[in-house]
Amino acid sequence: MLADITITSVVIWGICLLLAAGVAWSRYEKKRVRDKFLRELLAMDPVRREKLLQRLSPKLQTEMREHLMERYRGS
Repeated sequence: MLADITITSVVIWGICLLLAAGVAWSRYEKKRVRDKFLRELLAMDPVRREKLLQRLSPKLQTEMREHLMERYRGS
């Protein structure tokens, strides 16, 4: 006979599935927003871009500069 499947186990698996989908969606959205922000930074003139980057936290500044160098200037 098949393994005993109870309503509780189905509910728990359903909740786990929803949580996993939520985590995946949030990672996708974060990446999409970051890519959009990088495209906007690239389109700005260098002086304005530097002013905007200086308003960010140092860690985020470094990350954005690295992404700009990797994706757009390294090609």
